[in-house]
Parts: sequence; structure tokens; C-alpha cells
Amino acid sequence: MNRNRLSFLVLALPMALCAIVAQSPSVAAQDRAIVQPRRVVLLRSQKETGGAPGKRKAIVRYPILLGLTDGSVLRRIQKTLAIKNVFDSTLEEYRQDGWLTDFDYRVNYNTNYLLDITFTQSGMGAYPDTQTKHFLISLRTGAVIKAADAFNSDALANLATMASQKLKAETRKIVKDLESDKETSADEKSALKDQLEQLKLERENLDEFSVSDKGVTFIYDAGFPHAIKALEPDGRYFFSYAALRTYIKRNGPLGVFIAKT
Repeated sequence: MNRNRLSFLVLALPMALCAIVAQSPSVAAQDRAIVQPRRVVLLRSQKETGGAPGKRKAIVRYPILLGLTDGSVLRRIQKTLAIKNVFDSTLEEYRQDGWLTDFDYRVNYNTNYLLDITFTQSGMGAYPDTQTKHFLISLRTGAVIKAADAFNSDALANLATMASQKLKAETRKIVKDLESDKETSADEKSALKDQLEQLKLERENLDEFSVSDKGVTFIYDAGFPHAIKALEPDGRYFFSYAALRTYIKRNGPLGVFIAKT
């Protein structure tokens, strides 16, 4: 081979490899994470379950986070998403307790330096129960994003009022539907009506919110007991980025969305 051509190839090869790496999704700009599922089956002995067949096994699916080159950010997020940190139980505690039947997660959003993820656990005690836990995490810092991080401080009171108005509209509909329920006594209806009408979304409730490309959904948990859980408000109040334009911090984690409106 010609010596000049060989020299050219030796020089060109590193440049070509750099171009390939630059185009690789795993090394691209860190505006999203790689979230891989890990599945574990927890098996319990007959002694641990008291012979209840439905408690012999629990399925746990949890996320493994990869793809971030900043090690401190990656470790911070991994700590937040650790099973123990979600519902305050380890895999071994879940196995020994016998309550859990399913543990799972759903990635709601994973781009623009935002990771939005919801965990769900279901189990059987005196009655079946399902609980959820939501996290909105900055892929720049690894921190869980709160309302004060994303919205102007002087806008939080107005935001709480706007979300509370949607909560009130939902509770009014529930009360109206309750009035036509023939299986509930007048006293029970009155007590339930009072409980629903006392619900209010306060400023501190704004820290629970989910994001999408279209807008923000504030999440409100009324915390009703199992006996009246069916009457609990859904607690999901959506606002478009256009509606929130003047409230969002331009240099905050949601600033990218108002730049597009």
C-alpha cells in the first residue's frame, strides 16, 4: 500500500471513530436517561403466608437507571429510585411481610432533562389496596423537582387557587352523583358531603406534579380511607404550558416548554 495513503488512513481512523461515538444515542446530550427494567419474583413459604395461596408470590419490577455520564447525578437519582426509598420497604421486608403482590413502575416522561416516573404497589391485607408514589427528577442535578424550583415564587398562591378550583369542581360533581345514590342513607350522604366540601388544594400540595409535552398535571391525594375510597377525587388537574406561561421560571426546569409556546 502507498505510504502516503497508509498515513492518511491512520490519521483518519480516530476522526471517524469520534464521529461514530458522537452520533451514538448512549453518548448523546444527557437530556434523557436509559431506564431498564429489573424483574424479581419473591417466593414465600407456607409458614410465612399462613397457607394463603394468593400470598405465596409477589412480582417486583423496578427501574435500573443508566446512561448519565455525571456520576454524582446518576448516584443521586439511583438513591431516589431505590426500592427502599419509594414505599419504605426493602425486597427482603416485602418477602417477609406477605402483604405485597405487585410492585411496578411507569416512565411518564424522559427527555428535556426531566425524568417523570410513577411507582405502584398493590397488596392484600384485610382488603386489597394500591398505593402510588410519583417523582419528577432533574437529569441536570439529580434532585427531585419541587414547585418552587419550576414556578415563580409570587405565582404559587395563584397556582394553588387555580388547581383548587378544579378540585372543587370535581368534588361538586361527586356530591351531585352521591345525592342520587339510593343505597346511602341521608346521614351518610351529609357526612360524606361535608368531607368532600372541606377538601382544598393548598400551596404545599403543588410539589406533586407531573409533566408532558403538553403541560403540567398537579397531583392531589385526598387520603380517603378504604371504606369511602370510591368517592375520593381523582386528583389530577391539568394546565397547558400556554396557561402557565407567566408562572413558569424561564431559567427553571420547565423553561424549555414556555420557549416553545
